[in-house]
Amino acid sequence: MPALGDCPVDRTLSVIGHRWAGRVVWHLMDGRKRHGELLKLLPGISPKTLTDRLRELEHAGFLTRSMYPEIPPRVEYELTPRGYSLGHVFDAMADWGEADRQQHGTLTA
Repeated sequence: MPALGDCPVDRTLSVIGHRWAGRVVWHLMDGRKRHGELLKLLPGISPKTLTDRLRELEHAGFLTRSMYPEIPPRVEYELTPRGYSLGHVFDAMADWGEADRQQHGTLTA
């Protein structure tokens, strides 16, 4: 992830502002998941992009990757305390999004 200045909003967006990263973290708030589970929860993401986001988030300390010595190998991803600390940010975003949807209706692209 890029070096940041002093703006706290920029710092937050550097984590959750990358395409798909916020949604990956959001889905991991419910607990550990496997790569295939995340693919099903994120329609439209490619397996490569998901792998890239997971690696970035792991490298930045927001999630852990656990590999189990089974055949076939089982890999699970789980948020670290730093990752879970984003929970209140997502709760606030969800509250705002729901209130805005109720007031203004569905967004159109």
